[in-house]
Amino acid sequence: METEQLQRAIEAILFAAGERMDISRLAMVLETDEADIEAAADALANEFAFQRRGIRIVKLEKGYQMVSSGEMADYITKALETRKPPKLSSSQLETLTIIAYYQPATKAMVEQIRGVDSAYSVAALLNKKLIEEAGRLNVPGRPIQYKTTPDFLRTFGLSSLEELPPIDKIAFGEPVELPEESQPQEAQ
Repeated sequence: METEQLQRAIEAILFAAGERMDISRLAMVLETDEADIEAAADALANEFAFQRRGIRIVKLEKGYQMVSSGEMADYITKALETRKPPKLSSSQLETLTIIAYYQPATKAMVEQIRGVDSAYSVAALLNKKLIEEAGRLNVPGRPIQYKTTPDFLRTFGLSSLEELPPIDKIAFGEPVELPEESQPQEAQ
C-alpha cells in the first residue's frame, strides 16, 4: 500500500474508532508492518500539527488516537457544553498516584501506603475510567489489581507512563524510617 493511501486509511480508522487503536491492530487490518504504520501515523500527526488543524493524532503507549486540538478547546466546550476533566479529591489523587507508580496495585497496597481506607477512592477512579482492573493477585483472597487507563494518559497529557516524573518508591516489607523532625518525642 502506498504511503498516502496508508495515511488516508489510518486517518479514517482513527476518526471512526473514536478511541485509541493499537498499532498491532492497525497493522493487521491494513496488512502491513507495524513499523510502516508508525511511520505513516507519525508523519500524519506531524502534518496535522504543522498545518495547525483542528484535530491531532496522538500516540498513546502502543497505539494512536485522533483527538481535538487543545487550541480549539474553548470552541468545543461552547459548542458541546462538555465537562472539564474529572475533578479529583485529594484522596482520589493520592490513590491514583499510587496506582500509576506501582501498577498493577491492589487496594490493600494503596491502603498500606496511604494509611487509610481507600475503597471509595478506588471506586470513584473506576467510575471516572482513570483506572481499570488488571487481573487478580495470586495470593489467598485473590485481590483485584488495578492499573491506569488510556483515559488517565489523555487526562494528564501523557503519551506513556514513562513520562511520569520520577519518585522515590517505598520498598514493601522493609521498615520505613521517618525523618528526625517527625519522630515522636519520648516522655520525660
